[in-house]
Amino acid sequence: MSRPGSTRWRWEWVLNQAPILLFAVVVVGFGLLSPAFLRPVNAMNILIQTSSTGILAVGMTFVLLTAGVDLSVGSIMFVAAAVGGKLAVSGFPVAGVIAVMAGIGIVYGSVNALFITRFAVLAFVVTLATRYFGRGLGLRITETRAMNLPEEFYALGATKIAGLPLPVLIFGMVAILAHVVLTRTPFGRHVYAVGADADAARKAGIRTKGVLFAVYGICGVSAAMAAVVALSQAPAVSPGFGNNREFLAIAAAVLGGTSLFGGRGAVLPGTVLGAVLIQTIENGLTILNVNSYLYPLITSGVIFLAVLLDATRCRILARVGRRRIYVETPPEDGPGDP
Repeated sequence: MSRPGSTRWRWEWVLNQAPILLFAVVVVGFGLLSPAFLRPVNAMNILIQTSSTGILAVGMTFVLLTAGVDLSVGSIMFVAAAVGGKLAVSGFPVAGVIAVMAGIGIVYGSVNALFITRFAVLAFVVTLATRYFGRGLGLRITETRAMNLPEEFYALGATKIAGLPLPVLIFGMVAILAHVVLTRTPFGRHVYAVGADADAARKAGIRTKGVLFAVYGICGVSAAMAAVVALSQAPAVSPGFGNNREFLAIAAAVLGGTSLFGGRGAVLPGTVLGAVLIQTIENGLTILNVNSYLYPLITSGVIFLAVLLDATRCRILARVGRRRIYVETPPEDGPGDP
């Protein structure tokens, strides 16, 4: 570990605090350019707009922590929304629609996990293939036509509990639950261990395939829930629904400090802050009336910055030997034990 006060220590501190520093710079910058940006109502709008991508990014965090990736989450959103939309239009109750959408997310994630764990196919290849498969399936279900959903979905998004919009509450509960799972349970420690060194984790007795299967299932159901929240804000399924959302989810997680190389990262405040940061940038650009054609360029710059920060951070931490493997170890025998 670097000596406090040294140049290396300062660089490590800056890299570790990068999400907070970037967020502060963005807020101050947009606030100076437009006073309307700092209004409380706009802050709530940012949280509402973040909720869907944030839930998606939380699920992606589980996968990234195991040194994997899921490029199919946008397609999972599309397929779940397409099937759920058909059911909703036919008169199916909203609760039943949400349950079906969640089931589709679990099944989709399990299919990804099956190919990754059983047939040892690279996660990038598997999820890239299922991404295109899901996009085609969704277009087939919707017949490439926009589908307007019943008013019940809009009412779901407009619901407030204790003064907070339901999408924000759902996002908050998902983030807290994920944080507790990763930091307070044996499964969470196993996730970090598999990402840090899968071979060492296997030798320590961790069922690595079971952990991988679980994280892709979690990512799948998170994508389905993200689709539910997105539909509650704009109750219509368009042919482009969920398209490229996987890249925003990855960028949010990595901006929040989750490593693309696995074994390092957190949901709170990491991924949540990364998701809010990305949405804050888009919100600020909208308030400033920036040309919409520049949005993809700026978004790509954010993703590039996230990857660059992650690579730099991992390189420095590797040099000073600060990467640890978190595994469960049996307690040592006491003096009186046989």
